[in-house]
Amino acid sequence: MAKLKLSVAVGPYDRTRALVDGTVKIDGVDVVPMTLSPEEIFFRAFRNAEFDICELSLSSFTVKTAGGGGPYVGVPAFVSRAFRHTSIYVRTDRIKKPADLKGKKVGLPEYQLTANVWARAILEDEYGVKPADISWVRAGIESADRPEKITIKLPSDVKLDNGPPGKSISQLIDEGAIDGFIAPRPPHIPGGNPNVGWLFPDPTAAAKDWYQRTKIFPIMHLVGVRRELTDKHPWLPGAVLKAFTQAKTMALEQLNDTSATKVTLPFVEERLKETRELMGDDFWPYGLEPNRRTLEVFLKHHHAQGLSQRMVKPEELFHPSTLESFKL
Repeated sequence: MAKLKLSVAVGPYDRTRALVDGTVKIDGVDVVPMTLSPEEIFFRAFRNAEFDICELSLSSFTVKTAGGGGPYVGVPAFVSRAFRHTSIYVRTDRIKKPADLKGKKVGLPEYQLTANVWARAILEDEYGVKPADISWVRAGIESADRPEKITIKLPSDVKLDNGPPGKSISQLIDEGAIDGFIAPRPPHIPGGNPNVGWLFPDPTAAAKDWYQRTKIFPIMHLVGVRRELTDKHPWLPGAVLKAFTQAKTMALEQLNDTSATKVTLPFVEERLKETRELMGDDFWPYGLEPNRRTLEVFLKHHHAQGLSQRMVKPEELFHPSTLESFKL
């Protein structure tokens, strides 16, 4: 049987590198790899379904799932995860603690971004700051005219306005026109601004404390396979999960090899030890069951924030063949 020739679009991560360079194969597939930024992948995937297999925003994918499904079927390979305490920036000359954000203006590039869903969940659950307590201002991080990738309808008590023409949210927080900034990337302020900084002075300590109490390591992105392909080849999602899992396992094995660090950063061995002491050996799990609670919390907030028109169950996000695997 001839192999399927399929495009695979993912970010340039250590956990996907073995797939991109061909060290790990997807059973039955001849891969055409593309390493692109998440913003480009998501825009092209959700607008035109340009890729056969690709990284997808968990939030955007949930919107599509709640609405009856989109062009992709989900695979529980979570290629991007991050604690989003580092995603909340403020005017430090005005905002000293999370409660100070009530009644203030906060900029964001898109309301429905996964990072922003998690940041709003943290503000509400931990500090009682609800989405309706803030006036939201939408514009790009570096450009003024970034649109929402997909159509959303927010609750009537949530105020979201477009930023002024020609102004990015980085410019707005730099100038002091807004009080906060929530995004997956930091503000783009050439030369910096001493009055713009993290809401949490030590976001790593805040994230560790949060994890110890919640056991949640936020999921940002999953993997999607074009639905028309899974309809024709129901074995494909399982093969994709298997390959992505193998690639991640290989990346962690290389990270363990400290004879010559694989990451251009000092203290990698120490950070790896700290992470495993806090989160266990499998600190970046794939699959539904190890991530069920994290997904349930995300889906609850996603619906409560008005982004999904109904509550979605974790199982609905993924192809049935990926929900369990064989055991020897």
